[in-house]
Amino acid sequence: MIRAALLGLCLLLAACATPTSLPSALPNLGLPLTLHIQHSDGALAEDWLLVIQTEDRGLRWSLFDPLGVPLARQQLLDAEWHNDGLLPPNPQARELFAALLFALTPSAQLARVYPSASWQLDADGQRRLNPQWRIDYRAPLDFTLNHAAGPRYRVSALTPQAGS
Repeated sequence: MIRAALLGLCLLLAACATPTSLPSALPNLGLPLTLHIQHSDGALAEDWLLVIQTEDRGLRWSLFDPLGVPLARQQLLDAEWHNDGLLPPNPQARELFAALLFALTPSAQLARVYPSASWQLDADGQRRLNPQWRIDYRAPLDFTLNHAAGPRYRVSALTPQAGS
């Protein structure tokens, strides 16, 4: 319960701003993906696990704390977010998920699925999702999401361990 409250507090500013753009069509992401997210906002730092899966005609997003307790579950269907399961609505997680979807979209697909006025691709490969997000890449599945209001999210892919 405390972790869910922290997620809400940490992303509160994101929810108050203009909602983050969603694509008009789902990009090809090579799902499922399991991501490690390190959230930091000043002195507060937390680790989360995010699983993104294709389901029917949309995407299912499941965010967990390190003990496996669900923090947020959302479905993206027809360019709209829907609550998934018994967790309460979480517009803050939706903002994070929308920024992650943009960051995970291959560069060659951006112009096809996002309105041109909503994003920028810098010469060095870094991206901006207007007005609030900047994505700094180290590799395609290793990047940092920077929100204009301060929260940062270091995102990296989790790879299966040999023998598991």
